[in-house]
Amino acid sequence: MEVTLLGTGDTTGTPTVGCDCDTCERARDPDAELRERLAERGVDAADGVERSRFSVYLENDATGETLLVDVSPDFRHQFLRAGVALPDAAIVTHVHFDHLDGLGNAYRLFDDLPVYAADETDPVTGESVAEGIRSRYDYLDTVSVCPRTPCEPFEVAGFEVTLVPVTHPPLLCYGLCIEEPQSGAVLAISGDTCYEVPERSRDLLSGADLALVEGLVHAEACEFHPKGGAHHDDEGVPRTFGTKHMTLSGARDFAADIDPDDHRIVHTAHYVPAERAFADDIAVDGERFSL
Repeated sequence: MEVTLLGTGDTTGTPTVGCDCDTCERARDPDAELRERLAERGVDAADGVERSRFSVYLENDATGETLLVDVSPDFRHQFLRAGVALPDAAIVTHVHFDHLDGLGNAYRLFDDLPVYAADETDPVTGESVAEGIRSRYDYLDTVSVCPRTPCEPFEVAGFEVTLVPVTHPPLLCYGLCIEEPQSGAVLAISGDTCYEVPERSRDLLSGADLALVEGLVHAEACEFHPKGGAHHDDEGVPRTFGTKHMTLSGARDFAADIDPDDHRIVHTAHYVPAERAFADDIAVDGERFSL
């Protein structure tokens, strides 16, 4: 499979609108050293570095089909920039706007877009992710919602896909294990989650060729969160920021736990200090991987 990271940022993206912090400024105008490092990763940073809202595009080399994971509010910009075709199907991991609200772009672009999502009822909302999509986008007759049961593999776009429950309170959220059956290539996506992921889910996400692991901020930022940090390591470093997102330390530990061949940290916010925000394992938009 071919994997393109269309969007690698959090809910505000980097650069963030109206922000002149050092990280956003470095993203707008990368220095030569950063441009060179990104070029080695296949990213052209001549016009700056971007982390738009989260979305991943997969091409199935065996069938020629394509799959979109999460439908970013930056849909139009991402697809024009990446120069990729519209997807044959999509999956939505949860109902937060930065993973869902790009679905409005289905208007006039698709004859039919099958959108797969979990059928598990969320006790907070009283509806599943699939039902949430249907209720929000009932005006789009081009969107066909396809409910699927977590932990039970299903086929879409020639891939075998499993929705993997993770921990993103207060709402239900899912990671993904995506396998191309002919080659055996596997992509694991943690989804938005804290570090405390159920063991069964960790097992389902383990051993991938590439893992995309959520890491929102540096661990020191926890002192500014009303709920602090959680799931500390042996040295007292918090792996969870508040209750619902991993720190960069947590993301790196989680990647080590599930042991992929390679990983990138995604969903990263502009709050990470500029000298640490562009480390080689933190994703930026436009990175591509052949698995």
